[in-house]
Amino acid sequence: MSYLQNIDSMLHRAGQWFLRSGIQEPSGGVARYYRSDLGKNARVSTEITGYAVSSLLYLAERTGGTNYTEAALRAARFLTATAWNPALAAFPFEHSDNCDQPQPLAYFFDCGIIVRGLLQAWRATRDHSLLDTAAAAGHAMIDDFEAGPGIHPILRLPEKQPLEYGTKWSNGPGCYQLKSAMAWFDLYEETGLERFGHAYERALEAALRCEDAFLPGDPDREKVMDRLHAYSYFLEGLLPAADRPEVAHALAEGIAKTSRYLCDIAPRFARSDVYAQLLRVRLCAAHAGAVPLDETSASFEAARAAEFQLASGDPRIDGGFAFGKKGADVLPFVNPVSTGFCAQALALWHDHRTGALNPTRHALI
Repeated sequence: MSYLQNIDSMLHRAGQWFLRSGIQEPSGGVARYYRSDLGKNARVSTEITGYAVSSLLYLAERTGGTNYTEAALRAARFLTATAWNPALAAFPFEHSDNCDQPQPLAYFFDCGIIVRGLLQAWRATRDHSLLDTAAAAGHAMIDDFEAGPGIHPILRLPEKQPLEYGTKWSNGPGCYQLKSAMAWFDLYEETGLERFGHAYERALEAALRCEDAFLPGDPDREKVMDRLHAYSYFLEGLLPAADRPEVAHALAEGIAKTSRYLCDIAPRFARSDVYAQLLRVRLCAAHAGAVPLDETSASFEAARAAEFQLASGDPRIDGGFAFGKKGADVLPFVNPVSTGFCAQALALWHDHRTGALNPTRHALI
């Protein structure tokens, strides 16, 4: 239980990894991951930068560290001043020359994550430029990505035409998009514009209608683990409506289904973010009164997630969380999203065990 006894140390080490590892570049942008075997970062990603804004602000709120707030705002300014294309009203995928990307693309999922990060920064600063960009992106998500009863996952830029759907989960529509549709829910709460509230409701209805088809979704068990990560996004996206009976039922069924698949596949391939996502949803759903908490399963998931925090004399690695394991072998990806998700999940679990947990709708990174 050392991960419970040393929660402050765990959070400090995770936070220092964000600040000292070089995963955030001087521009404020954040790389998708660090390859420990190659000794270099992947490209800066607008989506991951959005996640980093939320992760760093969570660490600031949790620890009181102003250096986390400063890093979060550098990331937010990168998104509004550099990544955002006001002429297109779009956040292009990955901010770089994309020499191997023949045509620039925009992802619905990425846009929602970025908007939620900017809204977290808006709440921390009341800087209207952050809210203005978030709202503009939210309107564009409705105008450009919605397609009848569903949502196009990827658009070609600059024409904003949908890319042909592929076989990978992220290249097709599906229930996982509800996580990013939470941006519309958050924008509705911040602006009062019913257009955003209605858009979230449409996404919720569509996700509930199609979620049964998402798992297992592939005969390859390792790919099913990747789909568990995406399916967990669906579960997270349900939380704003957790007080509705049909949503509470979907949460209960989805938590149980994810847990079964995770336990079955993990000895072969395990992703740290799936443990963290499942634990966070369990805790939030339980504290919302939607799904009783399975303490034994939650404790198991917390213990497994804690195992992914890395120790090293190299600041590019130390304190970060590994993306995953194959068997006993840790994969060489030190990942900002895994670090943010796992750090938050373990902190929430600690708070639950000490009677201090008070999650809000905005709580999840």
